[in-house]
Amino acid sequence: MKSNSQNRTCLVTGEEKNKEELLRFCLTPDHQVIPDFKKKLPGKGFYLTNSRAVLEQAIKKNVFKKIGKNTQIDPNFGEIVENILKNRALEAINLAKKAGALITGFEKVRENLHKGRVAFIVEAIDAGSDGHAKIRAAAGNTEILTLFEVEELDKALNRTNTVHAAVLKGGMAEMVRSQLRKWQNFNS
Repeated sequence: MKSNSQNRTCLVTGEEKNKEELLRFCLTPDHQVIPDFKKKLPGKGFYLTNSRAVLEQAIKKNVFKKIGKNTQIDPNFGEIVENILKNRALEAINLAKKAGALITGFEKVRENLHKGRVAFIVEAIDAGSDGHAKIRAAAGNTEILTLFEVEELDKALNRTNTVHAAVLKGGMAEMVRSQLRKWQNFNS
């Protein structure tokens, strides 16, 4: 891969990747390692491949000492990172709803699929097999992301029984997809 300003090297694997495939962390003045996924915090930043396994390896091998001698890491660091990524993905779905770029409910999703307005579908992990089969048939080649349980989607959208949602085509779709992919890739 050619080096460019959008590429960084993973502290664990040594692989050079696009910044979008990595998670950024910072070392604070008091030597704490903290997530900086918005890439806005000052201080020495470093990157890890967006993967739970890579993060666990970094913690186990204490690779953060490469950044500074007295680095400190929260004992629940893996859980903290996981929760941030999950919450950012759910917040992106909520933001799409507020922007009018998200529709919910099987019939509305199917109707918008037929009209060609759907960028991708978000389906609850615990969707019933009948509804799952029907939405899969209606979706055709439209991507279906299955990352959250009904309860999590309900809480994010302040609704009840959110099994199927569709993000409509447009600028909002790529931002939401990016956040969902970060969550999905972290868990792969």
